[in-house]
Amino acid sequence: MRYPNFLEEKKLWKKGFKVVAGLDEAGRGPLAGPVVAGVVVIKQKPKKLRKSDLLLIKELSSFGVRDSKKLTSKKREELYKILTSSNLTYWATGRVSEKKIDQINILEATKLAMLKAIEKLKRKNPRLKISFLIIDGRMSLNVDIPQKSIVRGDDKVFSVAAASILAKVTRDKIMEKYNKIYPNYGLSENKGYGTAFHFKMIKKHGSCKIHRNSFRPMRVDLKLKQSKRTKPKS
Repeated sequence: MRYPNFLEEKKLWKKGFKVVAGLDEAGRGPLAGPVVAGVVVIKQKPKKLRKSDLLLIKELSSFGVRDSKKLTSKKREELYKILTSSNLTYWATGRVSEKKIDQINILEATKLAMLKAIEKLKRKNPRLKISFLIIDGRMSLNVDIPQKSIVRGDDKVFSVAAASILAKVTRDKIMEKYNKIYPNYGLSENKGYGTAFHFKMIKKHGSCKIHRNSFRPMRVDLKLKQSKRTKPKS
């Protein structure tokens, strides 16, 4: 099995693109909650690598960093902690709410989350000038930065796989918090995805404020109405 590597980044570095950013998202398919994007820049020449940075490279390129959905929750958490404290990376995340998803559709919301992640990265690192974007999937962003979309990029490209983990862990934490507010739907387990239990609870209790009412299962199959929304737990 092929794991993510630095081949794409190295090709672009050789072409003169000094700051290459990998982008991926989590949460396009769920019935509830936000969509979250992650962006990761691998430093071309880090000043000093710690043992944890070397572990990160080993884990991500030879074992651990793959499409985040293929990792266990425990492994994602471990890699998230290393990624966010590493001397090897610059990183940020962006999120777009379920309300905005209903307004502009999930594809545009995903793009917006990626743009928010990029802007946050710039705010965190004002001197950082992104020169190229590698985006997972089949989409392009409306920014004046050269870019390339790669299908299954989170299985192939190191920075995209890392961004996938950041997005997934960040979103999972958001959904666990929502579970405390809306405890009827099993959000800490299903993270908003359409499991049998989730559908059963929606039919029983109706939708809540974080459900995506524009999604077909909510709009047609379940015939949910705004008037049936449940209130947050007091």
